[in-house]
Amino acid sequence: MGSDSQIKPGAYTALALLIGINLFNYIDRQVLAAVEPEIRRTFFSPNDINAMAKTGALGTAFLVSYMLTAPLFGWLGDRISRWILIGCAVIGWSIASGASGLAATFGILFVTRLFVGIGEGAYGPTAAPILSDFFPLAMRGRVLAYFCAAIPVGSALGYVVGGAIQVHLGWRWAFYCVAPPGILLGAICFFLRDPRAGVRRERPDWRQYRAIFRTPSYVINNIAQTAMTFALGGLAFWIPGYLEYRHQPASTRIVFGGIVVVAGLISTILGGIAGDRLRKRMPGSYFIVSGAGMLLAFPFMIAMIYLPFPLAWVMLFFAIFFVFLNTGPSNTAIANVTMPAVRATAFAFNILLIHALGDALAPPLIGAIAGRTNLDIAFLFVSLTMLVSGIVWLAGAKYLAHDTALVENPVQGSARL
Repeated sequence: MGSDSQIKPGAYTALALLIGINLFNYIDRQVLAAVEPEIRRTFFSPNDINAMAKTGALGTAFLVSYMLTAPLFGWLGDRISRWILIGCAVIGWSIASGASGLAATFGILFVTRLFVGIGEGAYGPTAAPILSDFFPLAMRGRVLAYFCAAIPVGSALGYVVGGAIQVHLGWRWAFYCVAPPGILLGAICFFLRDPRAGVRRERPDWRQYRAIFRTPSYVINNIAQTAMTFALGGLAFWIPGYLEYRHQPASTRIVFGGIVVVAGLISTILGGIAGDRLRKRMPGSYFIVSGAGMLLAFPFMIAMIYLPFPLAWVMLFFAIFFVFLNTGPSNTAIANVTMPAVRATAFAFNILLIHALGDALAPPLIGAIAGRTNLDIAFLFVSLTMLVSGIVWLAGAKYLAHDTALVENPVQGSARL
């Protein structure tokens, strides 16, 4: 079971490779946001009040294909080599991302983002389960935090790389440049051994799938992550436009990228370490750390909206710091409360739910609100979803230890099938 105290051979090689892949995963995602104002000016009239909602739909296109294909690939990930799935996924999304730069029309650009989402739909449900198979329960919070630390760094590099390349070569080259590294990393995956290889595995059945949704902490985690994902997805996509709205020069996108790197990286690692170290004293530690972070992020986000720059940068730094505290703990909780045989499927349904109801809706909805009011009001709405997610995580902390114990003890766990 997942409580095995031994680290399996090849674990750290797998962790290093997956961190690298996750880095380019988020670079690919945020390059689009970094060059959104230029894309908008390329394809739409400055008088089009729906232009922001339309470019926001590019984010939704990626997320819709991502979340709809994730359950299929999660099902496959419980049955075939996860490394093969990841290798194909990374190569596929990298080619599609490069093709975004070739788009002659907005419709073609929309289609390329759909294919980027399909590639990531195969990667998302399989990466964290591989690490859960390699590392024991006591280390998972830290390991998944190291893996997730690539999220703020990759996101920030997406802004920095996208912004810098756009200034010197144009927005299309921002997409061209991210494809080759992803293709190389994807090819390496085909040479690695699945940690489940050679081990007799129980074939999942419908009772184990049903048990996923009968697990209170899994359901609560999905609700909290949905609200968090809406907030973070909306913030990530519209911050370049927001800086422009606040009369900040285009170069400040790089400042924002630096804030995300420093605040997000430190916070993600600290969140995972805190969740692991507090687990024995506070059984619901992964949810407590996540919820406390979101509650603390809320007032800083409000302050950022109303304070002038450069003081607003300080408030944004702390808002991002506290938001990213949940990244490692919340994903660790998914791994800990789901049976190993269906763990990829559990992550896949998590992807479907949090994106369908979270950040797939955020870019066009926030764009529509901003187009009819302003981005200050739209970001107030983002702040409220942070508050909601924090409350839900803290309310669900009481279930986490019990649900984890059911997975670690096969006899007890069979009772909920």
